[in-house]
Amino acid sequence: MQRPPNILTIAGSDSGGGAGIQADLKTMTMLGAYGMSVITALTAQNGLGVTGIHAPAPAFVALQLQTVLDGFCVDAAKTGMLFSSDIMEALVPLLEKRRFPLVVDPVCVSTSGHRLLREDAVETLKTRIVPLADLLTPNRHEAELLAGMPIAGEADVAEAGKRIINLGAKAVLIKGGHFAENPIMVTDWLIERDCDPVPLRQPHIGTPNTHGTGCTLSAAIATWLGFEMPLRVAVTRAQEYLNKGLVKSYAPGEGFGPPNHMAWK
Repeated sequence: MQRPPNILTIAGSDSGGGAGIQADLKTMTMLGAYGMSVITALTAQNGLGVTGIHAPAPAFVALQLQTVLDGFCVDAAKTGMLFSSDIMEALVPLLEKRRFPLVVDPVCVSTSGHRLLREDAVETLKTRIVPLADLLTPNRHEAELLAGMPIAGEADVAEAGKRIINLGAKAVLIKGGHFAENPIMVTDWLIERDCDPVPLRQPHIGTPNTHGTGCTLSAAIATWLGFEMPLRVAVTRAQEYLNKGLVKSYAPGEGFGPPNHMAWK
């Protein structure tokens, strides 16, 4: 039998299980892939917020990645919380040599408002990590940070996407969850080089359980890319997975819950 695709997540650990490495591995498993991980940081968090962050030495983060690459054929990967400039710099030489698609989720701030990327790491993210991205998946605030401009409407999305593409990313998915849209539909915008933005719409799901939605979406996109789906198909299939999880979401503890990763089956 043909093996499932091997999908790698390079991200932080969420002790509450709703985001980060835990959300990524759940997503990969539910979609039929074999998940692997490189842990960039340990967070103490639950549905109420993040109470602490501990990052391993950058050399050890790089050792995790090198060891995975030595032992496995990686079919696709994603990055999430990278935390510091030093960790990014340690990972870049290995990621530059990869032969698989890379989805970059430029995680800056948690849903609860806790900073997950050091301020001095933003420039490294822009100059060293973004150029490696086959797809970058910023939310509105992350896109504004990377593009250096406010985003209020479709024309702004097009300009911001162009600016981010000019940083080196092959494609950008500007997620619509933080836009003030109508309560019926949410629009994510897919921008590829020399192409007009493509609106990808999904029904708006009214739920407070949105912890880890960005992690889940980017992990699902990476997984479908590992199945060798075209980019737009991978994105729309990932949107469907996330929406099903939001429809059946619940809070397993105090505070906000995540999407229900088991809702796909």
